[in-house]
Amino acid sequence: MTIASDVKQSLASLKGVEASLSSLALRTLDFESKRTLHETMMILHEVVTDLKKRIGEIEHEEFQYKGF
Repeated sequence: MTIASDVKQSLASLKGVEASLSSLALRTLDFESKRTLHETMMILHEVVTDLKKRIGEIEHEEFQYKGF
């Protein structure tokens, strides 16, 4: 497995965690838990955004990784 595919697999996993946090935040009734889940989801969203940028850099620098 290449580094690019590892990074993309990590991105997919993080998106899954982000979706789970969002779902939990919507379903919970406790305000404090809802706030904490939402804050965590927002931090994770920043990580996902940064990782997407890094994938673009990897694909730009190493053309053989494009599309993996």
